[in-house]
Amino acid sequence: MSVKADVEGTAARLRSRLVRALVRNGTLTDPTWRDAFLAVPRHAFLPRYFQQRAGRWEAVEEGDEDWLTQIYADRVLVTQLDGDSSRWETARSNGPVRGAPTCSSSMPTIMAVMLEALLVKEHHRVLEVGTGTGYNAALLSVRLGDDRVSTIDIDESLAGPAERHLAECGLRPTCAVMDGVKGYPRGAPYDRVLCTCAVPRIPLAWLEQTRPGGVVVTTLSRPLGAGLLRITAGEGATGEGRVLADDGRFMPLRAPQAHEVSWPEMDAPGSTRSTTLPAGVISPTSPFEFFAGLELPDVHAAGASRCVLMTHPDGSWARHETDFVVQSGPRRLWDEVEAAYELWRTLGEPRRARFGVSIDGERQELWLDEPTGGYRWPLA
Repeated sequence: MSVKADVEGTAARLRSRLVRALVRNGTLTDPTWRDAFLAVPRHAFLPRYFQQRAGRWEAVEEGDEDWLTQIYADRVLVTQLDGDSSRWETARSNGPVRGAPTCSSSMPTIMAVMLEALLVKEHHRVLEVGTGTGYNAALLSVRLGDDRVSTIDIDESLAGPAERHLAECGLRPTCAVMDGVKGYPRGAPYDRVLCTCAVPRIPLAWLEQTRPGGVVVTTLSRPLGAGLLRITAGEGATGEGRVLADDGRFMPLRAPQAHEVSWPEMDAPGSTRSTTLPAGVISPTSPFEFFAGLELPDVHAAGASRCVLMTHPDGSWARHETDFVVQSGPRRLWDEVEAAYELWRTLGEPRRARFGVSIDGERQELWLDEPTGGYRWPLA
């Protein structure tokens, strides 16, 4: 047996195991998407990637130990750092590097969640914003036919290899280098728009390029409490939808660029007091986190369950350590967290699925339970 045949055989077994796991945990429920995941070789789109070790990024390529095993695990695989595709060669030649991920192949779980959330039918035409590696475009192409799929990416160094890997798999969707905010008017109107990167607000072009009654699925880029959205398009730049129960976090759409976040030192002095809020109350696993993000816009948080740092662009910050908090700056951020927590409890501890979104041009708002209800928050 040739090396190539051996790789393909191993990949098929690992792929089948991954799909069985996605079906077993209830993520993949649609047999047509299950078949697409079985048919598309993820490794064809990941000949190389980064793996984090001791705070640095190590370059991995085809043939390395565990190359295939990692690809068919249910995990994110980073493929670009700092918006510079040459960083992989640097890490391969000189050893692991530091950097911020700017492109990745998402967890198969979240990909399956978003694809099923599209509610596609056989005749639908789909625009994907954020080609990345091309793997997701391949899944769409297998499911719908490549003549019904358009995919765009702002980064030519990503779009070119993705298109090549798609062609090597016998798939030829429309691929274009475009700013995702502008959509792809050339192929409009679409029945479905899927954004595999995160946005702070819904680009109006996506709704304008979607047929009324069509669906846009994306995820919010928020300092706290990111969330998956499914929006039904109306006439023009209007739409209404819901936050999905499943969490979803993606790298932000790189137009516009995100602002740099300034963090306090771990031992920075400030006023200290006790707190009764539990550890990890604003972590991604907390049911309160999404609501906290609505009540505290522009507040960033980072850290582990035992120590969490929060910061705001005005210089305010807070450090929560188990049962006490240190705060400084113009605002007392932890006081605001506690107030938001009490409101959340009063409202019945609402989770993601109780929130919705309305878009009417530049007016974009999240709301609790009903669009006409009393609790509304603007999308920043």
